[in-house]
Amino acid sequence: MQNVTLIGIDLGKHSFHVHCQDKSGKALLRKKFTRTKLIEFLAGCTSATVVMEACAGAHFMARRIVDLGHEAKLISPQFVRPFVKSNKNDFVDAEAICEAASRPSMRFVQPRTEAQQAMRALHRVRESLVRDKVKTTNQMHAFLLEFGIS
Repeated sequence: MQNVTLIGIDLGKHSFHVHCQDKSGKALLRKKFTRTKLIEFLAGCTSATVVMEACAGAHFMARRIVDLGHEAKLISPQFVRPFVKSNKNDFVDAEAICEAASRPSMRFVQPRTEAQQAMRALHRVRESLVRDKVKTTNQMHAFLLEFGIS
């Protein structure tokens, strides 16, 4: 697709809804893809700006999209919500992502590198372990107190 300058993708677990626009904002394509078909589609497109909501799989997809020669941008979901025009569905969400991205004042989220994602995962696991340790310690103190041991 030669005239596509902006591609909005609503990410899902197994399916991806795409909305493509030209420079003037005219819709050129609305289509549903699987992950592999989406990558094939993007590989066949000329360089464009690809925009997604920042969610769990968005950072991985952003890295893949950059590898294909496109510019990948992520938008926080709270900034996309005001641009949903009608009943919420995945195609409407993809269109709203394009609309939000075309605003000059839009703030984008920096896609994380693999190392940043790994470090964040480690921190989350550590926080969970610390929380569980405190919870167990407090529970043991309560049990001991029930038996008169303080």
